[in-house]
Amino acid sequence: MKEFYRVMLGRGSMYAHECREQGFIGADFDIQQDLTHELPDDWREFNKKFIPIYLQSNPGKSKIAAGLCCGFLWTVCKKIQIGNVVLSPDGKGKYFVGEVQSEYRFIPGADQPHQRQVHWFDETIDRSEMSEALRRSTGSIGTVSQISKYQEELEGLIKGEAPKPVLISTDETIEDPTVFALERHLEDFLIHNWAQTPLGREYDIYQDEENVGRQFPTDTGPIDILAISKDKQVVLVVELKKGRASDSVVGQIQRYMGYIAEEIAEDHQSVRGVIIALEDDLRIKRALKVAPNIEFYRYEVKFDLIKS
Repeated sequence: MKEFYRVMLGRGSMYAHECREQGFIGADFDIQQDLTHELPDDWREFNKKFIPIYLQSNPGKSKIAAGLCCGFLWTVCKKIQIGNVVLSPDGKGKYFVGEVQSEYRFIPGADQPHQRQVHWFDETIDRSEMSEALRRSTGSIGTVSQISKYQEELEGLIKGEAPKPVLISTDETIEDPTVFALERHLEDFLIHNWAQTPLGREYDIYQDEENVGRQFPTDTGPIDILAISKDKQVVLVVELKKGRASDSVVGQIQRYMGYIAEEIAEDHQSVRGVIIALEDDLRIKRALKVAPNIEFYRYEVKFDLIKS
């Protein structure tokens, strides 16, 4: 099955035109060694070996940053397959589009030494032509984002067709598609208004110059929002219910928290969780009675008409 990825080519797309002219995508991350024989099928094995190497080159970085960067590097070098499609922003509102044509190669001394050959199409995609959901996914901070769920829209855009609106999710755990659609926008609202929320008084959304704690990758799926306390002592996992079954949400956040505790958090950091939903949910509240490190928040949607 063909997969689609958004790949940033350097900070601020600084290498995008060079990569297009020379027919490749690439990455760096301060790991200056040939990875040809260092790319296991399981990204966790790669991270276990290379997080210490990354931190040695970047002593001021956190394990969160190291985990993200190593995960992105493994994705560029290993997970993306021949025949997959990549979109890379040009820094001016358009996306170059190409098909991956080779396995990993290492080019010593290059600005982006970890490379994959790509056949770039003549067609580009203008960001303004994308649906709002696709713009959010392709505009997220981070080197790589998986955007295969927008395959139908992307194939249409590559052919020059206008996007079709999509509301319903195919996720079998979704009980209420309408709430699911609403809460996709809630994530955007929380990200942009975090400082005004109760959570924003104690926590900051994790962010550095290259990554942000939104759709943070784990081995059981992406965390909606990853935050860290202002004193850096607590890592917070935030999950939106998104119309899903209550038991599914509770189990998911516990798995995410377990991953963060085992793989990402520093020795001095604890892990807490927050579930956010539109309505009170007795099943979630019952489950959280025996999970004191997870809190439940309900949000309200208000709509006013103001005569002017």
